[in-house]
Amino acid sequence: MTEQNEPTAIGRRIQRLRRERGLTQRRLAEPAYTAAYVSTVESGRVRPSETALRHFAERLGVSTDELATGRPAHLATELHLALTEAQSSLAAGDTNGAAERFAACLERATRYELASARPAALLGLGDCALETGRLDEARTHYEAAERLLAGEPLPRRAAAIRGRAVAHLLAGELRYACYLLESTIDQLNAGGLHDPDALLLLYSAAIGPYMDMGAHARAAQAAELALALAPGATDPALVAGLHRSVARTLIAEGRTAEADASLAKAQALYQQLRLHSDLAKCHWMRGYVHAQAGDLERAEGELRTARTMLASRQAVLFTQQVEVELADVLRRRGAHREAGELLGSLLDRIGPDRGAVHAAGAHRLLGLIAEDRGDAEAAEEHYVRALSLLERAGAAGDLADLCRLLGDLLRRGGRVEAALDIYRTGLGHRAAPGTTTLGPAPAHPPVEAGW
Repeated sequence: MTEQNEPTAIGRRIQRLRRERGLTQRRLAEPAYTAAYVSTVESGRVRPSETALRHFAERLGVSTDELATGRPAHLATELHLALTEAQSSLAAGDTNGAAERFAACLERATRYELASARPAALLGLGDCALETGRLDEARTHYEAAERLLAGEPLPRRAAAIRGRAVAHLLAGELRYACYLLESTIDQLNAGGLHDPDALLLLYSAAIGPYMDMGAHARAAQAAELALALAPGATDPALVAGLHRSVARTLIAEGRTAEADASLAKAQALYQQLRLHSDLAKCHWMRGYVHAQAGDLERAEGELRTARTMLASRQAVLFTQQVEVELADVLRRRGAHREAGELLGSLLDRIGPDRGAVHAAGAHRLLGLIAEDRGDAEAAEEHYVRALSLLERAGAAGDLADLCRLLGDLLRRGGRVEAALDIYRTGLGHRAAPGTTTLGPAPAHPPVEAGW
């Protein structure tokens, strides 16, 4: 029995409502009960039967549930509407406002012990924290949501698990992010819980860490499976996110035109759904596509747009990540000073526990800028810092490229043995392309079963 349902709480509630309505104990009791029985109930010495609760509720003009639990009538509907409004605020980029609304929903749901609304409020708070780069706070909210949903079917927990995995990914814990996503996918498939929305969410989320780890074959496989699941999905935002994730695999394969087309699909869906933060990330990805294709002017325009949109929405961590991409484009366009100032500024704000891969990217670019101005010592220092960050994160693809840069720098300086050691390090990280250290890839869902 919960605190709200205890005899003392029910008795106090009946007494308060009776007095508010100007009723005596006798008038409340008649004709089925006595004033003495009402007094016993109000003192908390006995819990009224269901029949008595219905009688008292009718005389007091409230629902039986409200009298028994203290929950206002229509509370569940009001909270559902409030959660929807909070989600809309987050989608529109009002992260602080959304967080306040989710927190208010959580407080009401907790106070009235409405278990169904608490996980959704916690997921929303996790998403707000993730958007603003508060990764520890995000993980705490997602873990709390998972605990509340522990008795629910696994598809109900997929969003919380995905959120926790993304938080670990952004913190540079790539392998653990992969583990969370892969193990959940395997549990869904092994348990016959082939939920298209849940699987699409998880497969799409796995593409990012796979790409960062250099597991391009596994990323492509995840993209292929996610695309096969898309026709059975019920949430258009999931499909838009899929197109954005798939673009990364297409870029890696040199299929820039197809990647841009995939991003255009995502962008159109985000515009229809008014998901402004996700729309900003599409501009970010399109900037990267243009940079890969050598169209640096268009790349700079898209990246500046993404940066402005994300910064206005206080998406701190994502803004910093865009700044790394923008600095690369600026360097390639010859704006070394602006690129260096941008990178130096963001390294003061980003650290190994918040976006290790992008912090490493910033040091890599500063190394290239130092090389361009002939400062080999400064270049080596930045490359070594980047190497340390990438090794900690397990970002094999970026590690191999960085080892090539550092090895070339050492070789040009006459340090051949040191260069060879670095080249060997890079080759070691390329020894098993398309795999992770986590064992076999997740099992395929039976997408042919009429989805």
